[in-house]
Amino acid sequence: RQAVQKRLPGYNKPLSRKIIDTKGSIVYNYKKKKEYTSMIRTDTVELTVIKAVACRQKLMKGGAGIIIVRADSVQPGLASISKTSGEAIPAANTPKKLFPVEAFNEAIALTAGLPYKKQGSVQYRESTAPAALPEEEPLPEEAIVDSREYQAIVDRYTDKNGRLSYALLNRDMIRFARSSSIVRAMISDGAKPKEIADYVAGTKFRTLTGNRNLSGAQVKKIVELLDEVSPKGVFKEFNAEIRRSLKAAK
Repeated sequence: RQAVQKRLPGYNKPLSRKIIDTKGSIVYNYKKKKEYTSMIRTDTVELTVIKAVACRQKLMKGGAGIIIVRADSVQPGLASISKTSGEAIPAANTPKKLFPVEAFNEAIALTAGLPYKKQGSVQYRESTAPAALPEEEPLPEEAIVDSREYQAIVDRYTDKNGRLSYALLNRDMIRFARSSSIVRAMISDGAKPKEIADYVAGTKFRTLTGNRNLSGAQVKKIVELLDEVSPKGVFKEFNAEIRRSLKAAK
């Protein structure tokens, strides 16, 4: 070893080398002995199937995958997304008991449409419960229309002609409802259609806007504003799907 070092100019200086992990773009710097993580992924979303957060990741080999981080486990769950079926394909070393395929498919539904960003590694952070505003204090429509959350929802569901795509909005709601274990439980318990629609809209809008504290009153006002400009009702197809599911469960 000493012989090799003597042949290397500046051998007594600490070596500095970077290695990029192809799975998570994890960059190690041996000189500084620090670990840097960055990946192209969406913002995290909260799952209902298990107590965990998840995101959609752009894979180095092409395509997309899902990362799930549980509250009670250091090991993340990994899955790729099938290009044919659009469903999750869990990695071979991902424990099925900790990370059921239903959780991956819920993550796929929740992250649909979310933009990629260059971000750090995924960490579990429990959100605070949304603070509902008193019903007797109506929200001014001007404040809702001018809000970042309303604009994010409008941007997500506006087509190339500048019109709101209610077909896309309803498709997103139906996809999430089918993947949610909470919605399945509500249907099994015979919940009212409005209760199911309120839960799905609230969960989807909080995920889309990134504001987990978006209140029920704010969600209700956003739905009302969207409904007023819809020629047939903002959630017509979604509500019909809920009624069919409730009827089939009887």
